[in-house]
Amino acid sequence: MKIELEITPNLEPLFGTRDENLRLMEDSLGVRIDLRSDAVHVEGPDEGVSRVQRIFQDFEALRQKGINPHNGELNGMLRLVVADPASTLKAVAEAGKQRSAGIKRIVQPRSVNQRRYIEAIEQNDMVFGVGPAGTGKTYLAVAMAVAAMNAKKISRIVLVRPAVEAGERLGFLPGTLQEKVDPYLRPLYDALYDLLEPERVEKMLEKNVIEVAPLAFMRGRTLNDAFIIMDEAQNTTIEQMKMFLTRMGNNSKAVITGDITQIDLPNPRKSGLLDAINVLDGVEGIVFCHFADGDVVRHALVQRIVRAYESAKPQQQELPLTGSIEVNVAQGEERAQGHTAKPQ
Repeated sequence: MKIELEITPNLEPLFGTRDENLRLMEDSLGVRIDLRSDAVHVEGPDEGVSRVQRIFQDFEALRQKGINPHNGELNGMLRLVVADPASTLKAVAEAGKQRSAGIKRIVQPRSVNQRRYIEAIEQNDMVFGVGPAGTGKTYLAVAMAVAAMNAKKISRIVLVRPAVEAGERLGFLPGTLQEKVDPYLRPLYDALYDLLEPERVEKMLEKNVIEVAPLAFMRGRTLNDAFIIMDEAQNTTIEQMKMFLTRMGNNSKAVITGDITQIDLPNPRKSGLLDAINVLDGVEGIVFCHFADGDVVRHALVQRIVRAYESAKPQQQELPLTGSIEVNVAQGEERAQGHTAKPQ
């Protein structure tokens, strides 16, 4: 089958940087796309050609509605569409727009696993996102929390992270207790500021509508009407994970994210995330979403780096021991596990 598609005004963004989107369609759908000065010629199997034609039509329809995703977003949307015959560019874009009401940027999954993750969060009260760095686990979870807040489905967002050092001992940290733990929570703040206006984030933090806290502060609490996210869950102990998971109250959702290849605990085998994967598998109402290196959405080099480390894993020795930080709420001190950290 061979067709000719007219090049309409402002169609060029669909082609992508150096025609990368056209190459994506060619490789995934088994077609040949020939870009001429006045038209686009598409040749190949009937189904593949028809899907390319639908993509062009959907892009034009979206453009007329004022939806103009930038190249990174568009490439991610196209990856979803070519991977799933039931998906259309129009449906994917409109779903992303609905989720993004009140948010600075469109929250759009860029892989099939990311879409499953978002759908699991929408449909379940507890979701685990497990996978390598750069797969969007934390960012998408924060985006879904903000979307739920904007839709008035919950009244507050609680962002939690274990305060564990990544392979280096920081010792004494100056400042107030909040200033001491903020460096550990910075990735959560980054996601918030990327999704919302800074003034709005500051106001919500001030009113405690958004709470960012170390895991140590969760014991004894019951969190009702909240969207709770625990990041870097691989650095929790088994006891900490159980404590966190039992904080959920009425009308609450919990998303737990982590990368089991980057455990910074003294004994990696006692990771609360590893234990939860085994213990909670099959429990009704809990969904595990696993990401792979193909889901990495950072710089293209990150995907190659993740693959290289995965390939080298069988040759690696036991992970090195690292120190974890315990926050003493009463005294405002940090104690490195096994010894007391003293001022320098």
